[in-house]
Amino acid sequence: MLERIVDFMNGLPKEFVTVIVAALPVSELRGAIPLAIAMKQPLVKTLILAYIGNMLPVIPLLVLLGPVSEKLRHIPALERFFNWLFERTKRKAEIVQRYEALGLILFVAIPLPATGAWTGCIAASLFKVKFKYAFPAILIGVLIAGVIVTSLTLMGIKFIDTSYVIR
Repeated sequence: MLERIVDFMNGLPKEFVTVIVAALPVSELRGAIPLAIAMKQPLVKTLILAYIGNMLPVIPLLVLLGPVSEKLRHIPALERFFNWLFERTKRKAEIVQRYEALGLILFVAIPLPATGAWTGCIAASLFKVKFKYAFPAILIGVLIAGVIVTSLTLMGIKFIDTSYVIR
């Protein structure tokens, strides 16, 4: 399966790959930025495309996640899935419950597994953070995460470059 995805992506323009990877729930911009930098894409273009890609699913998720999950919970297998997803998010997103929009910014900004825009949307839905607060909070969190991921990626490249210099 992964080979098929990689083969499909190989034929696409770098910019499109960056947007797609940034929009995916597991990788988000945490995967898109290092990938785009590795593909030698210009840094400003990388950031813009990663931000756009990461924010693409946010509005539909914030608007539709609650109503769609409520409708789909009538199907037993999906009820188990949503229960698992929401319980997992509830455990990880305690900061959102406590501080709402500010907590949502911090939760999305920390570039760790299961803390990006997708999980932020789930947390906002779960803790009933209003759209007018959730969207800007997630946007700010994504912007901060992008700066952190870019900095760490560039520091890693610099470290690798200087570590393997023959003296």
